[in-house]
Amino acid sequence: MSVHEIHDMTLRDSRMTRKPAMILIIPTRDSEAVAPETPVAGLPLLRRIVVTASRAGCDNILVLDAGPPGLARLLEGTGAALVPLGQLADHHQSRRILLLASDLIPHRLLLKHLLEIPLPAGTMLAPTSGIAVVETLDPRPLLASIAADAVNGGSVFPELARSLNMAQAGSHGNGTGDLLTEGRGWVHVRTRKDLSSAERWLLRGLIKETEGFMSRHVERKVSLAITRRLLGTEITPNQMTVLSVLVGLVGAVFFLSSTPAYQLSGALLFLAHSILDGCDGEIARLKYLESRLGGILDFWGDNLVHVAVFACIGFGWQRAVESSFPLVLAFSAAAGSLLSAGVVYRKTMHTKPAEGPLFTSVTHSETSTRLTTLADALARRDFIYLVVILSAFGRARWFLMLAAIGAPLFFFMLLWISRREGVQT
Repeated sequence: MSVHEIHDMTLRDSRMTRKPAMILIIPTRDSEAVAPETPVAGLPLLRRIVVTASRAGCDNILVLDAGPPGLARLLEGTGAALVPLGQLADHHQSRRILLLASDLIPHRLLLKHLLEIPLPAGTMLAPTSGIAVVETLDPRPLLASIAADAVNGGSVFPELARSLNMAQAGSHGNGTGDLLTEGRGWVHVRTRKDLSSAERWLLRGLIKETEGFMSRHVERKVSLAITRRLLGTEITPNQMTVLSVLVGLVGAVFFLSSTPAYQLSGALLFLAHSILDGCDGEIARLKYLESRLGGILDFWGDNLVHVAVFACIGFGWQRAVESSFPLVLAFSAAAGSLLSAGVVYRKTMHTKPAEGPLFTSVTHSETSTRLTTLADALARRDFIYLVVILSAFGRARWFLMLAAIGAPLFFFMLLWISRREGVQT
């Protein structure tokens, strides 16, 4: 066996037996620094950093007890441990150590990338001041040096840069290059003046690439403005879900009338439901309050409102013409909507864990096709603006006619996609 083969085998063995990575958060001691307990988008700054690190997939999170008193209270329920300076070197089980200063908020995907990126031993990658990932064969001296710098009031990150080889901050594929730039992968919170920009950065991160045009440029802007004002309150995501459903159900009642003024009022309340429905997910993601119950309540609450709108349009139309035909259309639209919801729930939500949004797509496929892209596009709620326009002229029944045809067709489309996925797997 050659020397190179022995070396490769040793590397493979070390990768198989290596301990999970560690994230070490170092409180900033600058007198002008933002206090760890300062709320940022509804969560104390330090707690937000810790929970973000946890959501990046790291279970070994330490906070250096070198800052102000009261840090332990901020860590309650997070799984992170507060470590005195003199005991830091005892936590030497991890060769991959990711250091974070408490004066910046990192993006979850950046931390995940830095935890997994390949680095030679004795090398450090530092995208910015306050973030550094180190790969070392012997973590004990490194941790002892960090503790010594913290005790002496020195800056940990410049000292590490002087003692370790610096790696190049390449993208390493997978579209992660943008994460290694400020404003994408992290935001600094050095002074209280930075709090507003940090909150705006967090709010922008809630906008999904898959959102429809009107949702992105109208509804999301309004919902984010509302959410920003609610973050400092005790309102929970589930309370917002219930509120949005009630607004939608009240709006549905207005469609019992064929008068344009009433129908337009109902359509505007329907639109308000859609806007408020975005707030519950925004609050949940910003405060890390996602739950399976909340996701299910949100999903089926939306469908309840849709069915109520179909039913009320049908009953209102039936009263005006004294014919049962509108009720047949309402039944077709409602049945197609509920059947489609059942397929989506079973395929994409039934076994999905609660972390993150429970509903992100109507399809189960991990690979995008023209059919799955079309299905996701049809599931977007830009149709609400058509309801508003038609209702302004007292023609909400036209929307019901379209839904009576489109909802069942959408259901059969989902069945076809599900069948194709079953054949491919």
